[in-house]
Amino acid sequence: MFRGLASINLDDKGRLAIPTKYRPELQECCESQLILTVSLDRCLSLYPLPVWESLERQLDKLPMFDKSAQALRRLLIGHAVECDLDAQGRFLVPEPLRKKAGLEKRIAFVGQGSKFEIWDEEGWNQAYEATLDQDILGDGTLPPAFANLSF
Repeated sequence: MFRGLASINLDDKGRLAIPTKYRPELQECCESQLILTVSLDRCLSLYPLPVWESLERQLDKLPMFDKSAQALRRLLIGHAVECDLDAQGRFLVPEPLRKKAGLEKRIAFVGQGSKFEIWDEEGWNQAYEATLDQDILGDGTLPPAFANLSF
């Protein structure tokens, strides 16, 4: 399980270094084989290969003639790239993906359980505040789907 938030820098060549604390688990779970793709938010998603393959199989089962399913498949699979880690644990974020996510220099690397999200740090901060203000708390009450959560 990948948890937590790390602030990292995108280097001048467009590479990101996986934070050190995640490297052993990535080596164990997927031999550091990763897939990077766009997300439905203004960020990128980084998946260990086995997690991605499971998601890809689910996407492949979506109805072929459903336009929303086609769009989702095109978005996620069409932008997916394999990431090769170098000896320093870095991988190249292709320029088209950097542009789609608005990645500049400071990056928020966010653990999301079975994957990571990669945000421009300023975009992450804005999304975080908006999520608290609108998506989760909105009118001050939690949505019914959260009724059984205990913090």
